[in-house]
Amino acid sequence: MNPILSAFYTILYQPLFNALVLVYLYLPGHDFGLAVILLTLVIRTALYPLGVQAIRSQKTLAQLQPKMKEIQEKFKNNKEQQSRAMMELYQKEKINPFSGCLPMIVQLPILIGLYQVFWKGFGEAQMSFLYGVVPNPGLINTSFLGIMDLSQASIFLAVLTGAAQFFQSKMMTAKQVKSKGPTDMSQMMQKQMLYLFPIFTVFILWKLPAAVALYWLTTTLFTIVQQYIILKKNQA
Repeated sequence: MNPILSAFYTILYQPLFNALVLVYLYLPGHDFGLAVILLTLVIRTALYPLGVQAIRSQKTLAQLQPKMKEIQEKFKNNKEQQSRAMMELYQKEKINPFSGCLPMIVQLPILIGLYQVFWKGFGEAQMSFLYGVVPNPGLINTSFLGIMDLSQASIFLAVLTGAAQFFQSKMMTAKQVKSKGPTDMSQMMQKQMLYLFPIFTVFILWKLPAAVALYWLTTTLFTIVQQYIILKKNQA
């Protein structure tokens, strides 16, 4: 096996596969959908500090929009000076403009790993990836509450996830400070992403196993609650 592929299976696929099987085994009722949701909540709880950092960074950047607008206007004919002034502003406010992307960067490998888990399924060949301490569950029923097969694509879950993604983005942009004057490029990009990213989410999940959409939906709902708690705490 290719060394990179082997590392992927060892670091991501196998731990996620074993964790999901364990949750499924010991969850009352052995509902696969509930097992996916519970595993997602465990992962999101482990990444909670990163999420807090990202939300606070996004909020700070939103509050700095007027100052950023002033810098862009002041040095509109000198991109080098504009970049330098922006970096000085970030250093003064002690923020990293890219920290908001960190949770997404961390989550992407996890999402790919879970996609492989759901895509490959839970046949006899996959059971060879079980650790010695994890019992073989035999046949795994991939239904969710007895009404949806999560091994198949679900347009309903894909659209629901896209709607949740839109609400999450809208929730954050609603907190941004509106700057006076014409809309700058960053504001235009944010407005476009508000609509494009949910559409892109639906497009991606359209053909994937519904378990991936359920993971994504649970992650988005968790982030919405996390944003609400942090933003409300900052307003108090």
